[in-house]
Amino acid sequence: MGTHVHVLLPERHQAAVLAVRALFADWELRLSRFLPDSELSRLNARAGQPVAVSRLLLRVAGVAVEAARATDGAFDPTLGSQQVRIGYDRSFDEMPRVGRATQTPATPGGAWRDVVLDAASRTITLPKRCALDLGGIAKGMAVDATIDLLGTRGVEGALVSAGGDLAVCGTPPDGGAWPVLVGMEPGAQVVSLVRGALATSGIARRRWRQGTTPRHHIVDPRTGEPVESDLYEVTVAASTCATAEAGATAAFVLGPRRGADFLRQNGLAGSLTRLDGTRAHIGPWPSPVPEAA
Repeated sequence: MGTHVHVLLPERHQAAVLAVRALFADWELRLSRFLPDSELSRLNARAGQPVAVSRLLLRVAGVAVEAARATDGAFDPTLGSQQVRIGYDRSFDEMPRVGRATQTPATPGGAWRDVVLDAASRTITLPKRCALDLGGIAKGMAVDATIDLLGTRGVEGALVSAGGDLAVCGTPPDGGAWPVLVGMEPGAQVVSLVRGALATSGIARRRWRQGTTPRHHIVDPRTGEPVESDLYEVTVAASTCATAEAGATAAFVLGPRRGADFLRQNGLAGSLTRLDGTRAHIGPWPSPVPEAA
């Protein structure tokens, strides 16, 4: 999934880390669009026809399409082809920071409306020339699945972080809240998290040039091009990492004003940071950790 995974939990439960590693490895092998033999890559290669899939892929694709519907397409999991067009065709760590310019015209998203998910036959039919990109939502769901897994193993308190996606259960050893650094901008805030999840969508890391054109990985479904905005990053707090992930991406795509309205309308807490460093908090944002005297 192109990220490092960190797990904090009591030392007596260290054996559970092996199960977490196995979970993320399995999800990566199945759901990465960068692995040519992954189940997702095989599905994308057969767009236009029904393809039998695993329960995991069907479930993740279902959550992704439902998130697209709930955000009116601001979150769009069918932008795989648009990502390839702008040069994001492999794991970011393997990408050249300056790539060849593209002559292919941009096309908008929205193909999620025509994705057919058939639970009875356990098949997915993608529209022709459509490619799923489940990276962000799959990562969030994997964090949620890890929290559930640790619960079944009797872990009473844990924090799981995968890149910009993070969730907690229980409390840290001191019995208080989890101190969490929000975002990657200079002077980022540390907040107290007692339950639920945080997810960040922003342009701090995945940036490159395609010819002379600056690029980043957050594509606007309305244009098929990277989002043009004065936002630097958006962090959303929610009950699950999957919800926070979809909400953060949607708010970033919509921009400062419409993104804030979207969060309010959906009862989500968020922090929107602009390129100039100014920050706006929406809804019941977690309390900041007091600075040491």
